[in-house]
Amino acid sequence: MGMGVVEVLRAAWIAGILPMIIASLPCSWLASFHGVVLGFAKRGKIMQPASYKFTVPQKFFCHFYVVAVVWTTLLLLTTWVYAYRMVPLVSESDLYSTLTSQLTGGSYIFSFNKSRLTPVEHRYKVWQSVFLLLLLEVQVLRRLVETIYVFNYSPSARMHIFAYLSGLFFYTAAPLSLCGSYAPEVFNFAANKVAEFIVKGRSRMPAIEFDLLESVSSLLKLGWFQCIGAAIFLWGWIHQSRCHAILGSLRERRDQVDEYIVPHGDWFEIVSCPHYLAEIVIYAGLLIASGGSDLTVWLLIGFVVANLVLAAAETHRWYHRKFDNYPSNRFAIIPYVC
Repeated sequence: MGMGVVEVLRAAWIAGILPMIIASLPCSWLASFHGVVLGFAKRGKIMQPASYKFTVPQKFFCHFYVVAVVWTTLLLLTTWVYAYRMVPLVSESDLYSTLTSQLTGGSYIFSFNKSRLTPVEHRYKVWQSVFLLLLLEVQVLRRLVETIYVFNYSPSARMHIFAYLSGLFFYTAAPLSLCGSYAPEVFNFAANKVAEFIVKGRSRMPAIEFDLLESVSSLLKLGWFQCIGAAIFLWGWIHQSRCHAILGSLRERRDQVDEYIVPHGDWFEIVSCPHYLAEIVIYAGLLIASGGSDLTVWLLIGFVVANLVLAAAETHRWYHRKFDNYPSNRFAIIPYVC
């Protein structure tokens, strides 16, 4: 069952990545395919009114983050309780030896082979999943707040229904990808608790004990990869928040339907889509915090990069067509690269 979850996730990410990579190849005979893929990805200002078929309002972005918050919160709480009750971290001396092995070329860091995990390493990886889900929770909560209070979507802004469904899929699969290898045992734990509740009833259920301080201290026992990854995540998180605030301020009046202004400030001075760049930095932080040992997380960030690079390139071209005086020193998404 565990391998089934992982394999389905990996197959889904590969199925999403390949069309975008193929569409990005500089081959003239792929132009029509590029147009089809880009047509699915277009939204907002870069979507022409003539292409308003099978579309939904762009303000439906809010649905993504409602799903993300509910699903990520459910996974986070369930995995956290499971880790606390069933796989508590060992003593600091034993954990130190495990972390020393990791930092000096241990057997599973940046290795996709997990079949030989020791019990100590297994406990560590489950708590690592809790840490990753906690970081993602911080991200999706902020994005939900931004879609409600920061972005003033134009009534005419649309996105393709395929992009809408892809967004719902992404925010369902992304949290699961951060704990997919351990999701079956977490789900079994939750199912057993539910079954016990049904059989015994509320009055006969033992009191749930959860020491938040002890649980947080367990997270603090994680290694340097988690610290470095969290720092990179926070760096991208702060800049994305700033860039979204800049974009939101460009249309403070909701009746400004067709007015667009060249954004300035923060990373907008170097790239056209700094919020996309920040998203890549955020998921790169998650990848590093995962230790780089899970192929599913690599495929997750591969999907993020492929999707955002494709969208950023089209947005960059739109800016140059729209504004004659658009800054020529800006790249699309990656400074000095593309």
